[in-house]
Amino acid sequence: MSPEDNEAAVGERLHRRGWRKAFTVEEMVAGWAWLVGQVERGYEDDVEEYVNELSCRTWLHEAWLLLDDRTVLLWTGRIEELDRRFRAATADDDGVALDRFHRIPPPELWWWRRHPRVLVGDLGRALRPLL
Repeated sequence: MSPEDNEAAVGERLHRRGWRKAFTVEEMVAGWAWLVGQVERGYEDDVEEYVNELSCRTWLHEAWLLLDDRTVLLWTGRIEELDRRFRAATADDDGVALDRFHRIPPPELWWWRRHPRVLVGDLGRALRPLL
């Protein structure tokens, strides 16, 4: 199976597990990059959108367990860079702030246990009283 076929098969498999469509790694890395950039600048949308945007990183986590080694090797550096930036732009609160709005997944999904350091807009108004 080619890497492209493997990636498509993984996208379909995750879609059958409940993801709204058969995403590609490129789509979800782009989504993660977009969210990281927004968090660095100050994420202004509401909590529901924020947790929806966090899901792109969750998809990548699930896909990594299923993808072939070549695809993983190709994208790991970019994802690790984005993860570092996200950690720098967020504070770890063990999920306390987001837990009021969304069930927090297990600890290995660490991005759910962090909130933006810069609290602005609707998200800031929702989270600030909880911190």
